[in-house]
Formats: sequence, structure tokens, C-alpha cells
Amino acid sequence: MDVIRDFDPWRDPLCTCPPKYGFNPYTGCSHKCLYCYITSYIPRAFDCRPKENLLRRVRRDIRRMDKLRVISMSNSSDPYPPIEAKLGLTRSCLETFAEEGCRVLVVTKSDLVKRDVDVLSEMATAVSVTVVTLDKELCRKLEPGAPPAERRLETMRELSEAGIPVSLRLDPLIPGLNDDHVEEIVEAASSCGVSHIVSSTFKPRPDSWRRVVGAFPELRSELAPLYFEKGMRHQNSWYLPLKLRRDLMEKVRKVCDENSITFASCREGFPELSTGRSCDGSHLIP
Repeated sequence: MDVIRDFDPWRDPLCTCPPKYGFNPYTGCSHKCLYCYITSYIPRAFDCRPKENLLRRVRRDIRRMDKLRVISMSNSSDPYPPIEAKLGLTRSCLETFAEEGCRVLVVTKSDLVKRDVDVLSEMATAVSVTVVTLDKELCRKLEPGAPPAERRLETMRELSEAGIPVSLRLDPLIPGLNDDHVEEIVEAASSCGVSHIVSSTFKPRPDSWRRVVGAFPELRSELAPLYFEKGMRHQNSWYLPLKLRRDLMEKVRKVCDENSITFASCREGFPELSTGRSCDGSHLIP
């Protein structure tokens, strides 16, 4: 297949996602998040551009795909970059998926997804919204091209009120930066109708490591030993020490339990901590 492809080309043994497809209407992402991993494999990663002849390619792939599998959009490039407001490629793809009876998990940081409530509410879908901090200044610094967190929370509320299942990606947690924000984020998400949360820790690659410690130089002395001396390298990323990762995931799980929200971790190696039927929130799709 061409633009709708099997998810997880790296065959990561820590991935607990159910079999699904990955689909990105755009190449590159204009959110420019410091922690983003796509700069390690996408040229001009922060230069968002539409894929050529996208709808024709999507329709061709739909004829070949297993429609029982979920299409996850997007995993490398947000499906709602600012240029989507003008181009409407994501909306056109959603309309096509709805016509064809496809099941879709939308993953985004953008409040522009609200524009498509009319389409989303009439199809088999769920929406997952990423929030890693409610601190306005930290949000601007970490995710310079993304909408403020308060707009994302309001988006989750509006989607939930429209009957669209909503989950939260609390991802990534960075020790010393946002790991003490867990309780307020989960409680805010709960009040907005979120029913599932997936979380993970920051897993730097050389490029994302340089960006994060460049923006927050005070973290270097604390994080460098954790990752590069006490942690481990897995595939192309560095991981925090096992106990610290587990402590952080148990912290999120505890707050989720207190708010009656199901929990899962992402590529951490702790599937036994999960309380949701899927890690990515795809089980919320009707």
C-alpha cells in the first residue's frame, strides 16, 4: 500500500498497539515540538507540506486494506497543521473514510479538529489529544507551533459533548520538567470527558536531546546521567532507568484510577499496569 501503511515499521517489541494502519496526510509537522522524534527520519521535518495526489492515493489504498483494522492518523505528522484550515485535506480524507466505513483514530495537538465534529460524530472514530503541561510558558517553549493547552482541553470537552470518544496522550513525561504536572493534567482531562489516558517518558534521540537540553540547560546535569549512564539504549532511543520509568507510569496510573479513567503506557515495557483494552485508545471507537 502507498499512504495507508502498517503501523510501526520498526517492529518495536515494546509496542503493545493492536494491529492497525498509520496514515499521515501531511509530511512534516509545523508544531515543532522540542521532544519530537520525527526529525531523526523525516527530511525538513518541521516544514509541513501536503502529500501529492493524496485523495486518489487514499482511495486506491482503501480498496486494498482490511477495513476491520483501525487507521491511526497521524503518528509522524499532526493531521491538523495550520495549513489544514485552508487545504482541508484531513477533512476530505475523513469524509472518504466515513463513506467507506473505515475505523479511524485521530491523534492531534490541534483544536482545529473541532471543525470536523460534524464528520467525526457520524463515523466510527475516537480522538486522542496530546497535553504535556498546563503551564502556558512551558507549553510555548516545548511545543512552539502548537495551540495552547487550554484550547486543547476545550476541544476535548466539545468533542466529548458531541458524543465523540476522547482520550489523552500525556506524552512525554520529562523528569524535572513536567513530571510534577501529572495530577492537574489528569484532573483537567477528566473534567473534559476524557475516558482513557496513555502516557510515556521522554525517549531522546540525538536531535531531540540537543533541542531539549538546549532550551532547558539546567536539566542537562540531571538527565544526562539518568539516560546515558543509568538508562539504556533501545533501538534508536535512550530510555530512563527501569525503576524510574515504572515509578512515573505508576504515578500516572494512580491518578487515573482516582479519576475513574483507564490507563496505558506507551513502549515502556509495563503492559501489566494497563487498565484499558488498548494502549492507544482505539478500543474507544464504536
